Amino acid sequence: MNVMEAICSLKPNRIARKALYTVEQNGWKFPTPDDQLLILDLVIVAYLPNEQDIIMDRIHYALDHIVYPEDKIRINVLYNTPNPIEPLESHMNDLAAKVPRLRIIKVPDSTSKAHNLNYFFTLYTGAQVIALFDCDHYTHPYGPRWAVERILADEQVDCVQGRCVIQNSKATFLTGMIAVEFDKIYATSHPGRAALFGYGLFTGEDIQSPLSISPHTPSSSISNSVIGSNGYWRANLLRDLKMDASMLTEDIDSALRALAQGAICVHEPNVISYELAPTTFRSFLKQRLRWAQGWTQASYRHHTLAYKKSPRRQKRNLLTRFGLLSLLLIRELSYYLVSQYTCLMLSFLITGFPKTGTELKNFVFFEFPASEWLFIIGALCLIGSLAITYFILSEFVSKRMMIKFTLLYPFYLILGSCIGLYGHFRQIVQYSAWNATVRS
Repeated sequence: MNVMEAICSLKPNRIARKALYTVEQNGWKFPTPDDQLLILDLVIVAYLPNEQDIIMDRIHYALDHIVYPEDKIRINVLYNTPNPIEPLESHMNDLAAKVPRLRIIKVPDSTSKAHNLNYFFTLYTGAQVIALFDCDHYTHPYGPRWAVERILADEQVDCVQGRCVIQNSKATFLTGMIAVEFDKIYATSHPGRAALFGYGLFTGEDIQSPLSISPHTPSSSISNSVIGSNGYWRANLLRDLKMDASMLTEDIDSALRALAQGAICVHEPNVISYELAPTTFRSFLKQRLRWAQGWTQASYRHHTLAYKKSPRRQKRNLLTRFGLLSLLLIRELSYYLVSQYTCLMLSFLITGFPKTGTELKNFVFFEFPASEWLFIIGALCLIGSLAITYFILSEFVSKRMMIKFTLLYPFYLILGSCIGLYGHFRQIVQYSAWNATVRS
């Protein structure tokens, strides 16, 4: 499956590179005149105690580096904090008083990102598009422009998801691994899965650039997508959906609810945002456990999308339904298969460690010819998918990081399966604490 997704990702990435080259050659001139662009609310969500060291830097970056007409964009910083943090809060408000396009909003009685966003959705701002970012993100200067151009290129598009890139890849060994993982996910697996199944996890099918798409592109060529950070929504849709504060991954839940309604979302590889990976194993574990439980919640709530009646606006064919089944059910069950196989291998090693080449062969393949072919095919598919990823790595990933990731990938999968199982356990016992990642 991975290699098929990787192969299917080649076309959208090729189109994106061609579009980027065209814009660069034209002096960064886009199809839509500045005065015809949509009004954009760029929203940065922060839990201030965890992001107090980086938030001013992110605000200044958004104000100084994003290339978008100033009368068409507002930078909105939504934050909550259990206790006042001075003089930081005063500095933010003083800056907002000087810069009209900056809005600082301290959300009262908020305890989560969902509360912050739902409060913002009650405010009328006149925006036509809302972009959502976690506080650790640096959007590419032209990221918002690419996204809005994509929405303007087809009036049926409801949301656009971009590519997320890890920028602190050199901080630790772990961040290097995560950086390669993100490139594999966002640059190959997600667009490939979208093209293969007609839906996407943080991506969309048949990805096209605003410079290569006609305004009359039929909706059948555009697919559904799950939108997270670095996602751009039509404002009316997002305000109607809101966020469910009971979900640990509220953005995934809202995107799946949009999918259920027939919303059409696409992926634009040139909408790039740079973010920070956890630098310690403890923070990494907290983050992934929250993601795992959040996906468990979302999968349990929305697995019926695989077989329930299609919305009128967007019909789901058999292949799309299988893709949704794979995403929302088979993926969750795979944690048990991987962990069971790992335990089985360990038990064989403990009870009868191979002493000869023949014993090693029998140990690896369980003495069944079919296992040999499955092993060989699986290994070739893994190598193939990683090889394709190699050619579209971000500028923050080195060859050394890629080699390390390739060698350690089987162990990385085992760790991910263990985290997934623990996420199931947390959901069973109704664990509801939201562990935010500290940024510095």
